[in-house]
Amino acid sequence: MNELAIKVDHVSKEYRLGAIGGATLKAEIQSKIAKLRKQEDPNLKIGQKAHDKNERFLALDDLSFEVKKGETIGIIGHNGAGKSTILKLICRVTAPTKGNIFMNGRITSMLEVGTGFHPELTGRENVYLNGAILGMNKAEISRKFDEIVEFSEVGQFIDTPVKRYSSGMKVKLAFAVASHLDSEIMIMDEVLAVGDVNFQNKCIDRMKKVAAEEGRTILYVSHNMATVKSLCERCIVLSHGTKAFDGPTDEAIAVYMKNEDLDNTTFFDTSNAKRHPKCNCRHLLQSLEIPGSSVSQFEYGEKFPFRMTWKSENADERLLFKMIVNGIDTTPVGVVFGGELPHKKGINQAEYLFDTSFLVPGRYTVDVILYDEDKSGNVMFYDRTAALRFEIRHGEQSVKLKHWFKDWGNAVLPCVEKK
Repeated sequence: MNELAIKVDHVSKEYRLGAIGGATLKAEIQSKIAKLRKQEDPNLKIGQKAHDKNERFLALDDLSFEVKKGETIGIIGHNGAGKSTILKLICRVTAPTKGNIFMNGRITSMLEVGTGFHPELTGRENVYLNGAILGMNKAEISRKFDEIVEFSEVGQFIDTPVKRYSSGMKVKLAFAVASHLDSEIMIMDEVLAVGDVNFQNKCIDRMKKVAAEEGRTILYVSHNMATVKSLCERCIVLSHGTKAFDGPTDEAIAVYMKNEDLDNTTFFDTSNAKRHPKCNCRHLLQSLEIPGSSVSQFEYGEKFPFRMTWKSENADERLLFKMIVNGIDTTPVGVVFGGELPHKKGINQAEYLFDTSFLVPGRYTVDVILYDEDKSGNVMFYDRTAALRFEIRHGEQSVKLKHWFKDWGNAVLPCVEKK
């Protein structure tokens, strides 16, 4: 049996919301006297109720899981699920309200950009400081120093105070330190989103290497399902502070992305949906509907209709539309160019057919973009919003190809023809 690196045993974490105390001793005494006399607290804000000051929030609720040495585990969940809280407990930034956490090995962590860095010290000094915190002596750190600087890509600024670094430079140096110094456990919390794409890929490769060759244990939190999928074989899904799933990454992502209303949703109201900041909204998508169906599930190879409804401020502008099809891990699968939309001022509708034979079975979301483009390639964005969700299931045309679809992407590309 593999040795345990981390054991989270029935852990709960409770926070008290609102103000912890009065601004002064006088205010505290006034509040206590009012409470004894059963009077209204004179220090409450207008509209605030007395119980607001003692309201509690359970960030984690009886959470348990184990991580073996050498495992790379993803922790995923929606905002507020408790991901960052459990990492802070493991790193001993804060203590659990109930339960225990057992760790076997030294920990390096990146809970936010520049964690553990002293802003007044140079990059060089911070490397040695972080190593000392891990219990390494100067000679051990010096052996790793050149490798850390080369990986971080900030060698030119290594003797500059960290307070003058950009957020990208900080995350590069912080990751280089965390991944090269001698520790048994690495904790990563969504920090790679700050770096550029090339550095993110470099970090993913480095984490794979230290897990495979050095046997390090990695806990990785991210909303980027593509990186989670490429790095982790096992994922823990958190929901409202509890464990919703613990198992293979593909199944975990499916649980994370699952929408309970998918089977019964064929009308998607987008009139009040969040818009992309570049959109001017002169043409605004109101809804997208799958007419004639009570479910948004279709067999592979089936064509299903969808109806777009949008509102136009005028009829003088040319209006084009395209759709970005995204997989279950939020990675774009491809783009569908729909061409020009005839329209008048006011409410408009258009109906199209979607051919599922170009996508492998699975769950998908679609972003609809209303736009125009001039001859120079300059784009005018009118609207962009997530507008549709559907599922493609295996049918007669695909059941024999099931094993191929599992490993070879999301799209079926009709790009080869016999001459």
